[in-house]
Amino acid sequence: MSPYDPSAFPPFAVTVDLVVLTVRRHALCALAVRRGEPPFQGRWALPGGFVRADEDLTGAAARELAEETGLRVHDPEVPVQDHGAHLEQLASYGDPKRDPRMRVVSVAHLALAPDLPAPRAGGDARGARWAPVETLLAPGGGGREDEQAVPLAFDHAQILADGVERARSKIEYSSLATAFCPPEFTVGELRRVYEAVWGVALDPRNFHRKVTGTPGFLVPTGGTTTRQGGRPAQLFTAGGATLLNPPMLRPEV
Repeated sequence: MSPYDPSAFPPFAVTVDLVVLTVRRHALCALAVRRGEPPFQGRWALPGGFVRADEDLTGAAARELAEETGLRVHDPEVPVQDHGAHLEQLASYGDPKRDPRMRVVSVAHLALAPDLPAPRAGGDARGARWAPVETLLAPGGGGREDEQAVPLAFDHAQILADGVERARSKIEYSSLATAFCPPEFTVGELRRVYEAVWGVALDPRNFHRKVTGTPGFLVPTGGTTTRQGGRPAQLFTAGGATLLNPPMLRPEV
């Protein structure tokens, strides 16, 4: 058997791309960056970058998340922490033609966090913004090129669509929706998260009954708030349950 010769194999790179989702103004929004360098210079894309030689995939994704948003990743074993983000691996994308520079395999990650401030552009990005996912997934969501509407750079429209569907399905059977909320929140604020992620209106009384009756989902803090106006609303924190029984099924639309 001949010895292993690494030069006999074509080189390829590994990147991490981030689907960073938050709820702003009652809409599900994703972080997008405008590329400052080729390829796809001037087009909108998901944040991300190449995995460094001394990094594992999770470490690279956490680093990119911190550089793009200033967020640290919270411990998934404890309730959502202030200024922390939920981070999980989404899927791998390896079409040989997905990057015109060379063979690049991307391992996409999904990050969820409460309403975040305006993003800052990092690395080779020319700008950054929060945008409704419907806007980014539209044919012209990636900007304009030669006066023609174009999609997001690379295969990022597909990655974003996959990340949105992951979030929509996971909040049905897990407590992941609380990752969009501050450490203390009202049932009304949680309901608006579900409405924004699913894109549907929910009956307030029925929703309140379901979430407060699901074991381990919410824990009362004993406090109240009037930040939404009107009567004081009870405050909750995320409970210890990771799986919801019964699940919060998505309404038929």
